[in-house]
Amino acid sequence: MEHTKALNALEAPADLITRATSAPNTFVFAELLETPNIQALANASDEWRPYLTLLQIFAWGTWMDYQSTPDLPPLTPAQSHKLRQLTLLPLSRSPKTLTYPHLLSALSLPNTRILEDLIISAIYAGLLTAKLNTQSQHLEVSSVAPLRDVPPHGISAMQATLLEWEGRCEGVLRDIEFQIREVRRRNAERKARNREYMRLQADQLPPKDSSLLSHSSFVSGSITIDPSMLGKGKGTGKRLAVEEEGNRVRDDGGGRGGEQMYYDDEMEIDELEGPGRTGQRKTPRRGEGKFNAGGGKKA
Repeated sequence: MEHTKALNALEAPADLITRATSAPNTFVFAELLETPNIQALANASDEWRPYLTLLQIFAWGTWMDYQSTPDLPPLTPAQSHKLRQLTLLPLSRSPKTLTYPHLLSALSLPNTRILEDLIISAIYAGLLTAKLNTQSQHLEVSSVAPLRDVPPHGISAMQATLLEWEGRCEGVLRDIEFQIREVRRRNAERKARNREYMRLQADQLPPKDSSLLSHSSFVSGSITIDPSMLGKGKGTGKRLAVEEEGNRVRDDGGGRGGEQMYYDDEMEIDELEGPGRTGQRKTPRRGEGKFNAGGGKKA
């Protein structure tokens, strides 16, 4: 009686494994593997232990693993078809393993027609997205479904793959940051060259109109007296040396021996004479006391 109960306890999980691996739309077996009654097969007799190994192959193994593992239960046609479908997923990792000759060998299929039917069924089942290139005898895979479980010994390999991917991402990020710095540096150099070019162009421009400068200096009303002309008599001709930047110049060539005076219509001018005459003041204003170029008297 006890033997019968123990036998039934092992037969039930083995039957569950057979039904699960034969179901057409069941492709994930991780939860089933974790159940206690399935894990109990690990300590069972040699008659039942291979069922646990078979379920592990369906979870993360391939058709080649089944072929190379002895004493496994025979597969039904549905189980064989499903395991071949699941084997296409790891084979899609490399284009070298997707040629028709390689697939025929890896899946133990007799001809290309059966292989293409298997691939089409896997595409319709949502296991992969691919195109059949019958001309080049090649399977072109664009994506695969994440339906395979990770074996216990595959975690370290996955970590190594992720670390390698992280290193490549960091390298790409460094390259992008370097390109950004280079673009900013070249932009700053271009702006500096433009500023230098504009400065050189400004230096080559002609000077501004001096009349503007004369008008601004006239407002200050500065007067410069030539000392060399002080004390000159009438015989030699006296010179009123009044200089104002921008003022007009008039010569009086008669009467006083060529009197020359610098004056402006708006400015009062003091005439300075030599010794013997002190303080005589002449204040030409607008409209009075204008000097003619040919005579010494006002008109």
